Amino acid sequence: MAKFTFELEALLEQRRREERDRMRALGVLEQERLAIERAAASLGAALRDEREALRAELAGGRSVDLGRVRLQSGASLHGVRRTHELALSAAAVLKRLDAARVELLHATTRRRAVEKLRERRLEAWIAGQRRLEAMALDELITSRFGGGEQGAAA
Repeated sequence: MAKFTFELEALLEQRRREERDRMRALGVLEQERLAIERAAASLGAALRDEREALRAELAGGRSVDLGRVRLQSGASLHGVRRTHELALSAAAVLKRLDAARVELLHATTRRRAVEKLRERRLEAWIAGQRRLEAMALDELITSRFGGGEQGAAA
C-alpha cells in the first residue's frame, strides 16, 4: 500500500519547535516571577519581624539603646525600598509574561493551522486510496466476468 507523505512536514516540525521555544521562554519568565514573589514574601516577613523587635524594644520598661533603634529603623527603610524595587521588577516580569503568552498563543495557532492542513490532506489521500482500491476491485470483477462471457461465446 502507498504511504502518505505530507509535503509541508518540515514546516510543521519548525512550527512545533517554535512553540516549544515559546513554552520554554514562558517557563523561564514564570520562574523569574516566582523568585520575585518568594523574595518579596521573605522580605515582608523580615520587615514584620524587625517591626516587632523594634516595638518590643520601645515598649520595654528598661532603657532604650537609640543606636540599635536607629539601625533597625535604617534596615526597615532599606527593606521598604527593596520591596518597592521588587514590586517594579514584578510588574516588568508580568508585562513580559503577558507578551510571552501572546507569542505562545500565536505559535500554537500557526502550528495548529499546519496540523489541520495535514489532517485535511491525509483525509483526502485516504479517500483517494479508497477510490483507487474500489476502481481496482471493479476492474478485477469486470475482467473476471467479462473474460468468462467472452470465453463462452467463442
